[in-house]
Amino acid sequence: MDQVEEMEEIIVVGGGICGLATALALHRKGIKSLVLEKSESLRATGAGITIRTNGWRALDRLGVGSKLRKTALHLQRAQDIWLTDGKQQEIPLGVGAETRCLRRSDLITSLAESLPPGTVRLGCQILSVTQHPLTSYSIIQLQNGSSIKAKVLIGCDGANSVVANFLELKPPKLLPSSEVRGFTKFANGHDFCNEFVQVWGDHSIIGRIPVDNNLVYWFVTLKVNPRGSVVAKDPELIHQLALESIKGFPAELVSMITNSDRESLSLARLRYRAPWEILLGSFWKGTVTVAGDAMHVMGPFLGQGGSAGLEDAIVLARCLAQKMHEIDHVKTDGRQVMIAHKVGEAFDEYVKERRMRLVWLSAQTYLCSLLVKPPSFLVGFVCNILMMALFSDSSAHTQYDCGLL
Repeated sequence: MDQVEEMEEIIVVGGGICGLATALALHRKGIKSLVLEKSESLRATGAGITIRTNGWRALDRLGVGSKLRKTALHLQRAQDIWLTDGKQQEIPLGVGAETRCLRRSDLITSLAESLPPGTVRLGCQILSVTQHPLTSYSIIQLQNGSSIKAKVLIGCDGANSVVANFLELKPPKLLPSSEVRGFTKFANGHDFCNEFVQVWGDHSIIGRIPVDNNLVYWFVTLKVNPRGSVVAKDPELIHQLALESIKGFPAELVSMITNSDRESLSLARLRYRAPWEILLGSFWKGTVTVAGDAMHVMGPFLGQGGSAGLEDAIVLARCLAQKMHEIDHVKTDGRQVMIAHKVGEAFDEYVKERRMRLVWLSAQTYLCSLLVKPPSFLVGFVCNILMMALFSDSSAHTQYDCGLL
């Protein structure tokens, strides 16, 4: 094994939304961490991100909500429209709801700029994680041949998480859909209302959300393309796929996607962690845990993936800070053993607090995904019954409060 080069108290793997939010939440509690990001720059794949009421509560606790509100319109309503019969149906946003669509880059930048200099280290591709059997230190092997020890390790490294693999979590399951996402800029302003509109065709769905008076975020949910992995690497091919998938849609939507900003385009296969896996999963071991998509990747049907990761950050930092402060005064040789014990207690509390919230979110999202294109009449019927029985208030998930830091 290559010589271990350095030791860190707390390492957060992944410089996406959840990783940066976790580092910022820890910073607000006076706890230093190091974020390892595999890319050479902070990533913002996916163009826009919808933040619901619960997510704005978390952003306010992190101290970045007020700044971000200035960058995005407050959506007033949401509706579904079906092309086949022209039916329209309002999508409840919730009582006193605050829903906005942010540029992912704005959110990433705001979180990163709120961190102390040197918190984020770029170009750190992680190959594996092991744990020393005696000290409980995590040993993180990097692609460049070096390795880093961490007393505490938090995996916020997305759906294909190396840290989740260490915890022996099952790989996320694949949904039978992909999603193209992008921005369209309107130099002279657009005429769209401050609303989320979702238009359902026979084989695809278009969603449209204004970010501000000149920028619109949109997505196309479509069936999986066999050449998806090739298409995803080329913005022009992504653009072509999107246009092929929306033939027969209203001209203004086709024009919007035709004139999209090619650099903003992305294609992603939709993934999820099943509700029963979240209910039964072991999301921590020793001084290692996961958060965000590494813990609970879900489809985009509730617009809660990002907000749930922000909630994780708040709860995790709160639980860890409470336990770490209990050992601040300990200076003995047994300090690391006590740290390991207290971190384990903190992670246990964190997972217990998050588990049922995530089970309900993932269950509702999973049922929504089945209703996009039910494999049979019976499946659709059962899903509708379960939705009415379990989620009669379809926007109740936005009222959740993850608590103070």
